Amino acid sequence: MSISLADVQAAGFPMGGEPLVALDLVDTKMLVTDPPQDLIADPATAEAWWHLQSARLPDGPPPDLAATQRLRTAIRDLFDAHLEGRSARAGSLDDVNAVVAAVPTSLRLTRADGAYREEVRWHTEGGGNASLAATARGAIELLADERRLAKLRRCANPNCSMLFLAETARRQWCTPNICGNRTRVARHYARTHQHD
Repeated sequence: MSISLADVQAAGFPMGGEPLVALDLVDTKMLVTDPPQDLIADPATAEAWWHLQSARLPDGPPPDLAATQRLRTAIRDLFDAHLEGRSARAGSLDDVNAVVAAVPTSLRLTRADGAYREEVRWHTEGGGNASLAATARGAIELLADERRLAKLRRCANPNCSMLFLAETARRQWCTPNICGNRTRVARHYARTHQHD
């Protein structure tokens, strides 16, 4: 299941609806503001964000705020390291792997409407949070898939820090209705006011 940019924006978040929850999570911190703006800085906002993502995640309680922010920092570092051609901090890889390891999975075969279906069972019996683990797993799957990873982009607006997967080579902005419009307006203004 997916969510749309319109759904995310209606809930008060400027960016989201990417194919991976991990990308939506890293985009909850705006790094180009001084100081950086955390869009999930309090437990209530973080819970609302996880609720918005819930259709794409395993059942279970939302993660706590500190664990959410720690995973976000680790995933962001891994994504930024790829985009910047540098090594990620050692702790980032460890944090992502620890979150996934805390909630093992197994496949289950179920039968519904006369057909078999494959389901993933998230084993939270030993602790851990299934939503965090699924989010970390999505980041791992992206980072390990060179073809998909080549589509990871940072918004072309220099005043934006958002990341996205460019499903088309033409996509340059995180959102067409915010950064895309701002860039087009700025270009138009520059063209029409060159000789003033």
